[in-house]
Amino acid sequence: MDVLSDVVAAMRIGRPHSSRRYKYAPWGLRFAAADEAGFHVVLRGSAWLVPHDGEPVALAPGDVVFLAHGLGHSLVSAPGVTTQEIRLLPDGTWSGVPPEEPREGCPDTVTLCGTYRLDRDRAHRLLAELPEVVHLPARVGSHRSLRAAVELLGMELEEQRPGTDAIVTSLLDTLLLYILRAWWESERAAGRARGWAAALGDPAVAAALRAIHGEPARAWTVAELGAVGGLSRAAFARRFAALVGEPPLAYLTWWRMTTAGRLLRHDDLSLREIAGRVGYTSEFAFAKAFKREYGVAPGRYRRDAA
Repeated sequence: MDVLSDVVAAMRIGRPHSSRRYKYAPWGLRFAAADEAGFHVVLRGSAWLVPHDGEPVALAPGDVVFLAHGLGHSLVSAPGVTTQEIRLLPDGTWSGVPPEEPREGCPDTVTLCGTYRLDRDRAHRLLAELPEVVHLPARVGSHRSLRAAVELLGMELEEQRPGTDAIVTSLLDTLLLYILRAWWESERAAGRARGWAAALGDPAVAAALRAIHGEPARAWTVAELGAVGGLSRAAFARRFAALVGEPPLAYLTWWRMTTAGRLLRHDDLSLREIAGRVGYTSEFAFAKAFKREYGVAPGRYRRDAA
């Protein structure tokens, strides 16, 4: 089981959105705080990312920035310019976006931006541990898969052709995974990996996580999970808790409930079937555990999510 793909699929809801914008200096856009995670890519020219809390970040051609926590931020041609606030509407369009008036000559800056709606009520530690701004500077030979995905997405947004809607959606999902992978690989290469960045690179903990995600219904014990990773029970329990942030069986329960929530939102399975898929032998025991985790009964959760 690919843990990273599994976690992202569980957190992301709705449809991602993206746009390619042409800008003539001076310009400034202010993005309001929202539930979405988002990214910006500078395809041509330069820009500055002004985070909610922190110093402005200079962006050069090919640079990618990812903002996981939905905090307000600005993207500007230069620090100090006047900004105009824009918001993402439910239909995927933006309110407050100034019209792109045709001008002579090439635009100063071309950007590629995108957003992902996330289930903040089930925020995974994997995403919660990211800094406010993930900055992936363009370097020759680095993150080649990420660069290829950016180029493909930019091409599809520039010229609408048959199949573009489906291709863009798939490329946005792919791009999110490439961004996360590129950042964690950079952290590990620089010796700064902590938490989930280190957990996914730790052979024993990563093996246990794959086992949990691959068979969440199995009645795992700490000793069995430790054996999967080739460690004794005590050594495994200490390492897992240090990297993941909670004991193995606590994470197992959390993931079971997260999986149950996803099934309730997107599948027509009965409560008994869902209970079996996440390791509960009775519908009653599952409903009790689910309500303890979510604060509402499974049936109510499904109706509210419809």
